[in-house]
Amino acid sequence: MKNLVVYSSKTGNTKKLAEAIYDYLPEEKEIYQVNHAPDPSDYTFVAVGFRIENGQPDKAAQEYLKKFIDEKELFLFATHASEPESETVKRAMNMAKELSKKAKIVGIFDCLGEVPEEVLSEARSQGPVPEWVKDAENAKGHPNKEDIERLIKLLNSLDLPL
Repeated sequence: MKNLVVYSSKTGNTKKLAEAIYDYLPEEKEIYQVNHAPDPSDYTFVAVGFRIENGQPDKAAQEYLKKFIDEKELFLFATHASEPESETVKRAMNMAKELSKKAKIVGIFDCLGEVPEEVLSEARSQGPVPEWVKDAENAKGHPNKEDIERLIKLLNSLDLPL
């Protein structure tokens, strides 16, 4: 069984989760940044991770998710600065599911991801200030050890084709 982990990461947050998934998977596995990722059709299991930007998966991840044209087993994961369970996060995860609608979604995971101070400063200088900025303080230090443990616990609970 061939396993594939694909991620899009600007600050390293999503990459951290991708590496944890990669380490969890058994042999015959590959990991790629989204811009260099192979077509998912040759793999049994695929995990795709992205950052939530402006209330949706980042553009590169959106394009990759459109490549799921069959019933491939897909695990989605994301990092964000918004409050977990917020409408912004739910909307972004639903969009990811819709983009990959032919895939069989076997699990979804999201967690906070720290936002660099320069990004926060730029966002605060805009008018109106984006909704996620007020939640970004809670994202400092994430993903952390507990986030990774939650991710692995979720993966262990799923009936993955590994």
